[in-house]
Amino acid sequence: MAAAIDVDTLSHRYGERTALDRISLSIGEGEIFAFLGPNGGGKSTLFRVLSTLAPIQSGGARVFGLDLRRETAAIRRQIGVAFQAASLDRKLTVAENLRHQGRLYGISGSTLRSRIGEALGRLGVADRAGDLVETLSGGLKRRVELAKALLHGPRLLLLDEPSTALDPAARGEVWRYLEEVRRANGVTVALTTHLLDEADKADRIAILDRGRLAALDTPDNLKAAVGGDSITIETSDAPRLSADISARFGVAAQVLDGNVRLEQANGHEWIARIVEAFPGRVAAIRVGKPTLEDVFIDRCGRRFGDDEPVVAESKSRDN
Repeated sequence: MAAAIDVDTLSHRYGERTALDRISLSIGEGEIFAFLGPNGGGKSTLFRVLSTLAPIQSGGARVFGLDLRRETAAIRRQIGVAFQAASLDRKLTVAENLRHQGRLYGISGSTLRSRIGEALGRLGVADRAGDLVETLSGGLKRRVELAKALLHGPRLLLLDEPSTALDPAARGEVWRYLEEVRRANGVTVALTTHLLDEADKADRIAILDRGRLAALDTPDNLKAAVGGDSITIETSDAPRLSADISARFGVAAQVLDGNVRLEQANGHEWIARIVEAFPGRVAAIRVGKPTLEDVFIDRCGRRFGDDEPVVAESKSRDN
């Protein structure tokens, strides 16, 4: 698969703070790729660099083989960008917003009219072309943002938190349109998100945490690598039970949100084992397949969005 984006040891700093720490990755043409991370993870900085809004400080990057440091103008013709903050003029109609966008790219006349009609039709908002943007719902505005970003026929679509402020139904609509754009035009999609369920829909995920690349793979592979089923135990004294489980079974038990958490293959077999070993100390026990939350805990040592590390009683595992 040819690369749409190649990033090589990219670093970026804001004063004393390292926002990106030697990030290297590649995104194939036609992929839907998610940069997942909590606030401060570095995904927004990487988005700004890839969208040509922030200069490269250290390292390098290429977009369709074009050097991001030296061929910025050529790259801008290849990409469409939808920012987290709305870029639509609320006092103009949907069609007027798109006409202004097209003219910025030198598109006019019948070609522009045709492209506006095609973009709005594909995104299901052709009947709202004459409506003022301020009258649209959040989901409809997001569709118009996508239409605007796709108007000039980019090969790469960069989206910063595309589901911000959208309800689950509207988020689902946005993803259906991204899949359609990828299928119909072969467009590569790279997006940032802090939503675990959204990242789970991508072909591949890069987990960014405190400026570093913590994980990179498909959602299924990342979850499979966690090491087994996720077991959560409710108890009145989590630190003590965590220590006792680690001592008794020689496994890695962690304290998370006042509960004990561990990962083991065949998690259902551990229910009776733990309850019998510690009678009266288990209020409830749940077993589930690993999630991206579990992946983040495993790779970053804390819960997604938390600053405090997870307390682990043992680093050994018994699978």
